[in-house]
Amino acid sequence: MLKNKKTYLLSLVLSGVIGGMSGNVFAEKNPPVAAVDTESTALPLEDLKTFTEIFGRIKQDYVEPVSDKKLLEDAVKGMLSGLDPHSAYLLAEEYQELKEGTTGQFGGLGIEVSMENGYVKVVSPIDDTPAQRAGIKAGDLIIRLDDKPVKGMTLADAVKMMRGEAGSKILLTVVREGSEAPLKISLTRDIIKAKSVKSKMLDKNYGYVRISSFQSGTGESLKEALAALKKENGGTLKGLVLDLRNNPGGVLNAAVDVSDAFLRSGLIVYTKGRIPNSEMRFNAAADDLIDDAPMVVLINAGSASASEIVAGALQDSKRAIIMGEKSFGKGSVQTILPTSNGSAVKLTTARYYTPSGRSIQAEGIEPDVALAQMKLESVEKSEFKPVKESDLSNHLQNKKEKAAEIKETEAKEKEALDTKDYALNEALTLLKGISIMKR
Repeated sequence: MLKNKKTYLLSLVLSGVIGGMSGNVFAEKNPPVAAVDTESTALPLEDLKTFTEIFGRIKQDYVEPVSDKKLLEDAVKGMLSGLDPHSAYLLAEEYQELKEGTTGQFGGLGIEVSMENGYVKVVSPIDDTPAQRAGIKAGDLIIRLDDKPVKGMTLADAVKMMRGEAGSKILLTVVREGSEAPLKISLTRDIIKAKSVKSKMLDKNYGYVRISSFQSGTGESLKEALAALKKENGGTLKGLVLDLRNNPGGVLNAAVDVSDAFLRSGLIVYTKGRIPNSEMRFNAAADDLIDDAPMVVLINAGSASASEIVAGALQDSKRAIIMGEKSFGKGSVQTILPTSNGSAVKLTTARYYTPSGRSIQAEGIEPDVALAQMKLESVEKSEFKPVKESDLSNHLQNKKEKAAEIKETEAKEKEALDTKDYALNEALTLLKGISIMKR
């Protein structure tokens, strides 16, 4: 399906997943060799002199002794963190945890996070994790971990504090838009086993697939879910809702596989950077697993990176209607460069683009149908309900009417309302409208 698909270990991670992943596109490989301008890469002797002078001052005058190893590691960390929010120096332990995170099992709270103005910002909580169950929301700013302020910590330090043994507790102090005072939220750490694909029938003929993250096996899990939905519905679907809300990213190949499942041809995503190895193109194979049935893709502000690749590819190809809120806007590629000491450098090396050439970086995906954050509530029953024909005395009976069918319809309507998911109900209504127009 893809050229050079297995040349690199390619993953999308969003900076600093609690428990092991981060959401940037990354490729693990040896440092690339490219022709460079020797003048532009000449050592800045004056700046190096200043660096060594400060290094010496710290060694001599700092209130406590500091090892050369720590000072140099901190210098490298600062050099990379000063570039952008996603470049970083990964110690050996952090590097190993990042690799393990792409398998979908890791320890911690289940929060995808990044750094913003010195605070830890929640990109999204992962489904079925302590963070989601405790009510952590996308956009929350974490300002304290137990009794320690986050301000001044690196993202890696904050992530390390939030890790811990399953069953241990941590208290997060959170600033949330719309709340007058900071919220204190207690969480119990757990082993995070993120199941990336869930599915169900919303109604007869209309399926629903939720992808919570993009893992190495997500593409195959999606195929199995779609096959099961089609079998349950007699072999075909009239429409599908693909839910990517609060999905922070994951493995790049999985994002390509998910897009390809619904596209018969054309470009899915491409990347561009300064070095030749950073330029890649991914194209779709000639198949559509739901036979061109209408699709609605749900996104919100917590949909990032790999989610934006999928939404952008399906939007540009006019294969799906994108519904919801503007997405996160994570459109850069990080390359993982292992170092000789077992650590690694995560360096931003490229941007990725949708098939039409749009850069998602700091822009995000604009939905075709914008929806405000709302919640469905059923109207309270009133003793003064509207009078219908069936309420009139001696009304003519409809002999075709079947009590069982009425009961089934009412149950389905109640189930749809009970979800209180405004966006999902709007998506289903849109799919049904498309189906009626096609008839």
